[in-house]
Amino acid sequence: MLQAPQRTGLSGPTLIRLLTRLTDVDVPESRQSLSDHLSQWLGWTDAIALSAALNTSPPVIAPGARMFSSAEERECARVRTTLADAIASDTAATSAKRIVPGQAPAKKSAAVEQAEADYSNFRQRYLSLQHTMETSVGNLRSRLRGMVAAKNGEMTRLAVVDAIMDRALLPKERALFGAIPKLLQGHFERLRLAEAAALAPVDAPVDASVDAPVDAPAAEADAAPPTDGAAKLDNGNGKAPAPATAPPPVTPGAWLDVFRKDMRSVLLAELDVRLQPVEGLLAALRAS
Repeated sequence: MLQAPQRTGLSGPTLIRLLTRLTDVDVPESRQSLSDHLSQWLGWTDAIALSAALNTSPPVIAPGARMFSSAEERECARVRTTLADAIASDTAATSAKRIVPGQAPAKKSAAVEQAEADYSNFRQRYLSLQHTMETSVGNLRSRLRGMVAAKNGEMTRLAVVDAIMDRALLPKERALFGAIPKLLQGHFERLRLAEAAALAPVDAPVDASVDAPVDAPAAEADAAPPTDGAAKLDNGNGKAPAPATAPPPVTPGAWLDVFRKDMRSVLLAELDVRLQPVEGLLAALRAS
């Protein structure tokens, strides 16, 4: 089984550590704090909006707003499960070429599938799943934000800050997440080349004894049985050395299964990052 190259991962979310391990990019760990990064990502209009939200009195809560209940907890769990199931089923079914509707699927050998593998299909599916995650998580976040705002004045302030940060950071978030398929393309090609090298035929050794004369005494010496001392190992246990274990054979096309598994792991790690604001809003609702 082909394995991804082992690299020293950075500290941080699982998504960062996975990409560090799977890619060929050596990125030093940032020494900047989160607040320093945010100051670079927020524009001056966002800074003004945040300052106003933090320094002015929160708006008055309208009566009759819907309150938080276990139904929202179940909805958050349902969204997470639905997205995780979509990631698992899609990455498992992604093949070299999509079957056209109405066309009977043709059985292909692993070698044929490997030869026809095209990363553009995987990239398309990754981007599609990213769009699904952004839409579903965004709708859930907006719903919870409205419930947070309906609690009290301070919670309303929190909801306003979350809305400003959501709007301000969305372009940066899309750019960063959008770079992941490009990083995975390098991993895809490295796995393909590694298996091709492992399956490449090895040149047969040249038998020099065919044309060269054989020295009879040397041949007899070579054919003579080894002495008792020569048969013993260096540790003196008297046992003949065990034959070297041959490496397991490489299954043609196995690299595609490795890539699908790695792609699924990265998508699930990305889902966890996207759900962090939702988890924060849930924690605020539970504590209020």
